[in-house]
Amino acid sequence: MHNYRNFLPEELAAEPSFRRWILNNDPEEDALWAEWLEMNPDKRELVEKARHFLLNTEAAFDQISEDEIANEIYRLSHAIGEKKAKKMGLWMRFRPNWFQMAASVLLLIFAGWWFNKQTPSQQQSDQYKVILSQITEPLVKEENVTDKARLIVLADGSSVLLQPNSRITYPSNFEGSKREVFLSGEAFFEVAKNPDKPFFVYAHTLATKVLGTSFKVSAFEGDKEVKVVVKTGRVSVFPMTKEALATQQADDKLGGMILTPNQQIVFTPKELRLTRSLVPNPKLLELPIQSQSFEFKGTPITEVFETLEKSYGVKIIHDADVMKNCFLTASLSDEPLFEKINLICKTIGAEYEQLDASIIISSKGCF
Repeated sequence: MHNYRNFLPEELAAEPSFRRWILNNDPEEDALWAEWLEMNPDKRELVEKARHFLLNTEAAFDQISEDEIANEIYRLSHAIGEKKAKKMGLWMRFRPNWFQMAASVLLLIFAGWWFNKQTPSQQQSDQYKVILSQITEPLVKEENVTDKARLIVLADGSSVLLQPNSRITYPSNFEGSKREVFLSGEAFFEVAKNPDKPFFVYAHTLATKVLGTSFKVSAFEGDKEVKVVVKTGRVSVFPMTKEALATQQADDKLGGMILTPNQQIVFTPKELRLTRSLVPNPKLLELPIQSQSFEFKGTPITEVFETLEKSYGVKIIHDADVMKNCFLTASLSDEPLFEKINLICKTIGAEYEQLDASIIISSKGCF
């Protein structure tokens, strides 16, 4: 049986086996899940949350037509880079890393269906009101009406570089188990590390959750998109639906879609487009211990890709067996990442493409 220990409740609710167990009372699945729970007693809360999520949303899913679901899958698949998606029926052709996105697609279809029942202003207002009503500390509102960035230091030591024509609202002190701020416009955050108290940024219809890192959020009121770009650490992003917020606020772990350095995400709520990609010009990570050398002399191609992965924090997917006879001799010190990849591929007769913030290398091998 699959190891579901690291699943989020909504991911577990999307699993066919789990759905058959909960919705169809399948005896075979009942036995399998009883055995799994016996082996994983600490995950009973996860199962209960997934059960609750599934039962509460199943009725809503029944109201969504197959055409609506197919259209959303088609639109989402293109948004995250899939160029060969099939619109007919509910069939999807999974490529490398697609299996990790399946539950997110399912969740976003449901989220988008509900979003479309309201205007964008109603969606934002409703969620903001719910979250703001839970904050008991006095709120501070800061607005940058100048033409230069303004530095704001929060009570926990975190800093916010607020850009012109931007506004941020936050409690004077972060009490309780969360640190929450509300952004309209653009700001660069450097969040003080506190694994026990996650930091949330609410910007229009997209929420960002971190434990301690640096990132930029761009969400001006007149813009149609919300953009998050990560500089250091790991960032979790998710749409501001009631279900997603409840899940993400329930504990201090990162869930939803995870972004790492040199990755960005763009969310278009009106069209339900969620696009994760590499930043246009990926920067070298700061690695004070490891000297970053790109001088290769007869180096196995797998080692070359491993060096680039560590230096840029980017996943490079390739078939090591097919490319076991590929070696590289080159000096790649000054070129940007994509120029490095392009030069490597030309040298060994390979091709590459970017998919879901990863670089996919296609090769027939070297002889």
